[in-house]
Amino acid sequence: QVLLVESGGGLVQAGDSLRLSCAASGRTFSSSAMGWFRQVPGKEREFVATISDRGSFVDYADSVKGRFTISRDNAKNTGYLQMNSLKPEDTAVYYCAARRSPTSRNNAREYDYWGQGTQVTVSS
Repeated sequence: QVLLVESGGGLVQAGDSLRLSCAASGRTFSSSAMGWFRQVPGKEREFVATISDRGSFVDYADSVKGRFTISRDNAKNTGYLQMNSLKPEDTAVYYCAARRSPTSRNNAREYDYWGQGTQVTVSS
């Protein structure tokens, strides 16, 4: 079992940066792939980024490539999403998720554990 708690969201202006954190409890975090997803009202949850258990593999949605960076610190049981050059279209609730498997995926249905979400709002 993995319990995930996101933090770091907020209201920023276009062009600003934010770093989201995902604190995990449970001894299996270091063997779990994790991902970040986002969702706006009326739309499906959207893939943002994923990282394998040891951090050797990362992948990003095209919409955030070059602006967002996913990372993790297994010693601290924490994952991160550094978001730079934020745009109004990045506004959403951001969720971190973890898989029982060490292999990254970009499909939300393949994730087993979810945080409660943190709101990111980017004003123009």
